[in-house]
Amino acid sequence: MTASRNIAVVICHGSYHTPAPYGPFNSALEAQGFEAYCPQRPTCDLANLNVGDINNPDFDREPPAGGYPSDTEDVEVVTKLLSQLINNEEKQVLVVAHSSGGWVATQAAVPELQATTRKHQGKTGGIIGLFYYGAFVIPVGVSVNSFFQPKEGEPPAYPPFLRFYKHGLSGLGTIANPAHFMFNDLDPEEGKRWGSTLTAAPVMSTPLTNDAYSVLPCAYVVLDNDLSLPKEYQEMMVGLQSQQGTSFTMYNAPAGHSPHLSWTGGLVGQVVGFVDKIGMDKGRGFLTC
Repeated sequence: MTASRNIAVVICHGSYHTPAPYGPFNSALEAQGFEAYCPQRPTCDLANLNVGDINNPDFDREPPAGGYPSDTEDVEVVTKLLSQLINNEEKQVLVVAHSSGGWVATQAAVPELQATTRKHQGKTGGIIGLFYYGAFVIPVGVSVNSFFQPKEGEPPAYPPFLRFYKHGLSGLGTIANPAHFMFNDLDPEEGKRWGSTLTAAPVMSTPLTNDAYSVLPCAYVVLDNDLSLPKEYQEMMVGLQSQQGTSFTMYNAPAGHSPHLSWTGGLVGQVVGFVDKIGMDKGRGFLTC
């Protein structure tokens, strides 16, 4: 049995999701001695989106008074949890990011919560690294939405699995045929079951301002069979960061967009391997085996 570690894993889930599909991943991480958390992003919580009955949502309704939750509110939720774990409990934290959660994780990994910064201040605990899988690694100064759009003057482009409603890009989007695009390597019935847990979300339009890539150890898992974010896009995003001098520890997974369900043990193994690598590179014993 693996001994407990003073390391927490905070998972930033993708758009249109709840934490539910990440439950098996959480459990598998906990079986390896980590604490694991996956907070709900406000932008993906139907209770915040003015859709009426959340069990039978109406995506054509007007936005809520004051507008939809913003990307920054997602960051605030993650930052609040990170602060609790780091400032109050002095834990070392690995931030794990899936899909558009990559933007959230990068923005939330601010210098004052990073382990190196805290060490220089005589404090313990802090963020020890960023672990992305099938995630958006967006350049500083760019939003998720603007990064994937054509040049100015060309019509906006969106992938075939995104569906918009009465208010178009000013309203909500959902995933069409999630069993195919999100859960393609699961049994079809299981894919439909997990697809039924998905929600909706507004377009992510806030530019990234925190350059965590250049100061924290980063890993990226390329999902070879991803049908929603093809591996070529994943590799392109990492390549752009590499051109800026950022070094990523690279992994591959024989999985679609949701390896937290279809390749859970393999993904956990890569998390463990990356934490081990950070410990060796820094000369610090993060793991107690």
